[in-house]
Amino acid sequence: MTSPVLALRAVSKHYPGGVTALYDVSLRIRAGELVGIVGPSGSGKSTLLHLIGTLDLPSSGTVEVDGQDVSSLTDRRLSALRGSRLGFVFQQFHLSDALTATENVATGLLYAGVRRKDRRALAVSALERVGLGHRTGHRPHQLSGGERQRVAIARAVVNNPALVLADEPTGALDTANGQAVLELLKELNRQGTTIALITHDRDIAASLPRQVELRDGRIVSDASADQTVRFPRPRTKDER
Repeated sequence: MTSPVLALRAVSKHYPGGVTALYDVSLRIRAGELVGIVGPSGSGKSTLLHLIGTLDLPSSGTVEVDGQDVSSLTDRRLSALRGSRLGFVFQQFHLSDALTATENVATGLLYAGVRRKDRRALAVSALERVGLGHRTGHRPHQLSGGERQRVAIARAVVNNPALVLADEPTGALDTANGQAVLELLKELNRQGTTIALITHDRDIAASLPRQVELRDGRIVSDASADQTVRFPRPRTKDER
């Protein structure tokens, strides 16, 4: 059995003032999966995203990305892991207005050790992969919202990362463009890209092969096409 692309083991995250955002979370994602991580505001989705994306470290437990325990890495090695093995797609695109689509996508290769002379061809290829081969020279203000999100997705996949994290990727789009972006992510997954999609939208999560539900900082269910695992609600002090 192959090692998981992502493995969280008994992960908790505490903040000053006695605030706990995640409680004892364990999660495994294997290569080739498309997983929806769903939950309402305040459920811990953003904290989980930051931990999976190595943007923060757990208070306890372990986070492994592509077989590496992120807590054991130096800042330099952590940045290298993030740049080479993870891809990010955000709700608000985060594109530079001064750069063309090709140049924006090429920024996804800056920290991956790809030579400058090779970046343009790889960026154009990634844009073609998301259906924007005819928009390579356009700047973000010349693109629709759906096209800008496609540029962001191309940037996320240009280096063939082990895992793409898509944080509310349809949240800033109208229904038609949102559905088109969702279908694109599904197609990229069919081509082999491993994707974790974070959303508050249960309908989006329900359309994916596997859904992990967060509530109050805990995983309460993990459902795939062939099975559903539900986790017991922790007892309150009065119930013990």
